[in-house]
Amino acid sequence: MISRSIIVVALLAMSAPAPATEPSLRPGGLAIIEIGGAKAPAPDAKLGDTPLLVMRRGEHWVTVVGIPLDTDPGELLVTIGGEPRVVQVSEHAYREQRLTVENKSFVTQNQEQLDRIWSERKIIDAALNHYREVPVDGLSLAAPIPGTQSSSFGYRRFFNDQPRAPHKGMDIAGNSGDPVVAPRNGVVAATGDYFFNGNTVLIDHGRGFVTMYCHLSEIAVESGQPVTTGETIGAVGATGRVTGAHLHFGTYLNGTAVDPAIFLE
Repeated sequence: MISRSIIVVALLAMSAPAPATEPSLRPGGLAIIEIGGAKAPAPDAKLGDTPLLVMRRGEHWVTVVGIPLDTDPGELLVTIGGEPRVVQVSEHAYREQRLTVENKSFVTQNQEQLDRIWSERKIIDAALNHYREVPVDGLSLAAPIPGTQSSSFGYRRFFNDQPRAPHKGMDIAGNSGDPVVAPRNGVVAATGDYFFNGNTVLIDHGRGFVTMYCHLSEIAVESGQPVTTGETIGAVGATGRVTGAHLHFGTYLNGTAVDPAIFLE
């Protein structure tokens, strides 16, 4: 029988972003579940076969669940210490955005481009799904650049009237060459010049918590390098599929995109 004794630390934030590191029980949001006193060993927690982030919060262990964008409203089943728990996911409607892209290869790709995209996708997915066993003491992030932060996460985008997957990050305004800094300590999981994302850096903050920085004009770090909060990792640019210089900033938990507004201080 499925246990329904789940303890969620706060309620859904519907129209405005939740405060940093608080739950937002919607597709593309997160749940924080209290799972026992921190004097006992931390239990394993999973969404399907994917390990979840477990960390101390005060005198308790909590598990943090990134809710996939394609999750239907209703019950989302997680497993904690081998026992099933249920997260109640609320309905949330994201907006649509229509963009005109002059370079048609960014809308319809030939086979050579598709092969490149597939090869790059495997590198990116490996970084986003990596689970590094290190202590995590929080989830709040400093802004990687000081520009205006859009609420573009979850937009269903249409490029030249052709539908694409929802936008899985936040666009932050900036000028080409502006420095981009690490918002939290971590290790660079991957870097590369990718077809859609352009020059990209991914940082592993531990236990499936990963951040992504796309469209950079330059990359200032390399894979495997430790970085500290405030350290320059690259510069704002307009590489890849873009309509102008800006930073695409993505945040991921358990391999799934989560709204960056939830984490920003």
